Amino acid sequence: MAEKKENFMKKAFKDMAENAKAQHEVDKANLKAAKAEAKATFEENRFENSLKKAKAMGKQSWEDAKMSPAERTAKMREEQQKQIEEANERIKAANERYEAAKVPKKKK
Repeated sequence: MAEKKENFMKKAFKDMAENAKAQHEVDKANLKAAKAEAKATFEENRFENSLKKAKAMGKQSWEDAKMSPAERTAKMREEQQKQIEEANERIKAANERYEAAKVPKKKK
């Protein structure tokens, strides 16, 4: 009986070690993917962040800073409503695709 418990514990720890190694490999791969994506994004936007764009963004943030709290809240609510409408349109389109795919096809 004690031997069974010993073997069980050995197997359990061996299994945990294997799982930890496998998870480490997954984490390394995910980190490499994130680094590669960040590098690609940086290269894509390398020359896009011009002085003109930075000034425009600064002006916009200055305009937002001058708003009263009520105006800022109203603007935020409008943007949120627009995002909700866009999400609802995407849901509607996805449901239409689902219904189209769900209909059984006729045999010829």
